[in-house]
Amino acid sequence: MNIQKSFDQDENGALYVVPTPIGNLEDITYRALTVLKTASIIAAEDTRNTKKLLNHFEITTPLISYHEHNKMERENQLLEKIKRGESIAVVSDAGMPAISDPGYELVQAIIAADLPVIVLPGANAALAALVGSGLPSTEFYFYGFLPRKKKDKEKELNRLKSMQATLLFYESPYRLKETLKALKDQLGNRRISIARELTKRFEEYIRGTAEEVESWANDTNLKGEFVIVVEGSTDVESEESNNWWESISIVDHIHYYMNEESISSKDAIKKVAKERHLPKREVYQAYHIE
Repeated sequence: MNIQKSFDQDENGALYVVPTPIGNLEDITYRALTVLKTASIIAAEDTRNTKKLLNHFEITTPLISYHEHNKMERENQLLEKIKRGESIAVVSDAGMPAISDPGYELVQAIIAADLPVIVLPGANAALAALVGSGLPSTEFYFYGFLPRKKKDKEKELNRLKSMQATLLFYESPYRLKETLKALKDQLGNRRISIARELTKRFEEYIRGTAEEVESWANDTNLKGEFVIVVEGSTDVESEESNNWWESISIVDHIHYYMNEESISSKDAIKKVAKERHLPKREVYQAYHIE
């Protein structure tokens, strides 16, 4: 068990996870600026990119690179600094670190060392796109970037197909058309919203059906980063039909597979346990006791 009291640190070091603007520099918070100014060092995904942000706000805190290719090497260095009482700020190129950006492993390592991780709230493209989409926001599922390979992409979309939650994806302009086609083919002609260049001068929302949005993309010179927001499944009847066994007992469920598929009680018990999301032992006991 790990219990952290974030504001009882006094002389101890800490890792500060600092969101940075996704476009408009005015979206930085006063607290984020204070942390960036007072930290011992800033671990940045791209030091050149972060340097521009620091120069704009006249912040002179030293920078160190922390990205996908050196994160394991940097992890121990940063951990040792925090153990010595230093405060480290980690930032990505834009938005919240660790959300489709480096940072997760570092956070995990600091927590494992029983040191504090303090996360600041701030800019995030996925949530802004969700709210601006007009699609239901009471329940949503953030996926991030889908796999690049067509087969892997289709496999993941098939897995997400029955979810009733609104789905959120990130995508680059180079793969947007391919991804929109896959969404239409695998999920059907659902409502979709695309948010492009959020908070920047050319911010744009494209809302419509999967077919309409795909047609728009095919006729457009695509630029900028995209957030795709997809309506969740509305096929309640189909989802219910997958649980056809809810009205029968566990024993009858087992007998059904034994008779229909000519399998042993042992194999039928395994299958029933998997479908009902129950421990195999519980299904076994129900069958043999009854």
